Amino acid sequence: MVKGIEEKPVTEWLSARVDNLGSPLKFELITGGHSNLTYRVTDNNDRKWVLRRPPLGHVLEGAHDMVREHRLLSSLDDSDVPVPPVVGLCTDSTINGADFYVTEFVEGYVLRDQDSASDVATDKRPVVGPKLIEALAAIHSVDLEATSLADLGKREDYVARQLRTWLRQFNAMTSRKLPVIEEVHDVLTTNIPEQREATLIHGDFRLDNCLVSPQGEVAAVLDWEISTLGDPLADLGILLAYWSEQDDQFLPLGDAATIYGGFSSRQELVTEYGRVTGRDTSDMDFFFAFASWRLACILEGVHARYVGGANPEIPEEVEIFPQSVVYLAERAAEILGL
Repeated sequence: MVKGIEEKPVTEWLSARVDNLGSPLKFELITGGHSNLTYRVTDNNDRKWVLRRPPLGHVLEGAHDMVREHRLLSSLDDSDVPVPPVVGLCTDSTINGADFYVTEFVEGYVLRDQDSASDVATDKRPVVGPKLIEALAAIHSVDLEATSLADLGKREDYVARQLRTWLRQFNAMTSRKLPVIEEVHDVLTTNIPEQREATLIHGDFRLDNCLVSPQGEVAAVLDWEISTLGDPLADLGILLAYWSEQDDQFLPLGDAATIYGGFSSRQELVTEYGRVTGRDTSDMDFFFAFASWRLACILEGVHARYVGGANPEIPEEVEIFPQSVVYLAERAAEILGL
């Protein structure tokens, strides 16, 4: 029995949507913890799918919306954005206790650390950065009307709204005094660049939210749960905030694979984005600082939820979040010249 999966009703549901489904099915948890739960589903003919559902407990109101995530993937199916093909959505809670959706299984590697970085040969790693930028540019060029995503969220004042939201979340979750959070927030608030356009944005675009082929190409972009409409440069800032370089002064926070040689630098990512999209990237220091500050606020909340009992065991990466929060906030302050 796999936690989060009611095997018999889920098997019956999937068999109604997949021809010649070979029972029994095997369910394996791929990722879980901080976000939605992702399972690999394999039938006895060795065909594979992916099932996504909300966490088993401590679900935040408005978060973990399977219907919304399914809508995004379905809308992007015929676009230039690489996404897994959708099999179906279930909103009948009697089937599995919560909404879930299923997609086709896409082969590829999740690059997070030194071991996974080795899945892409050193001579192929220079391809990864430009291919990520190509995928990000495709997201930012999605025709909102043609994909019926024009009403996905508010378009205006994206950064200002994010600053208000995450400061409020930080103050609600923290139990310590970190004046640098308020200081960086105030400087960011008074220096927001003019938002020239509103596009589809992923909201959490980073290397380990993509599947990468052995040739360094992006096979699929995953984890669309916080996608919305907003300033596309904020998405690029998120990629920079998670990207790690060999001379960073702290333990890598997300895409640690990129410190192991052959990957693009942050500046190369920015330059490539400007080249591909034609957008003005002269304000990227602001967006890099903003994304670093935002990530600090997010990690403070994640750590607080674990300490508060969201999970009896705190994963190793979560244990260093308090130190990561300080580093990210101080990095943002340094970028802003504070």
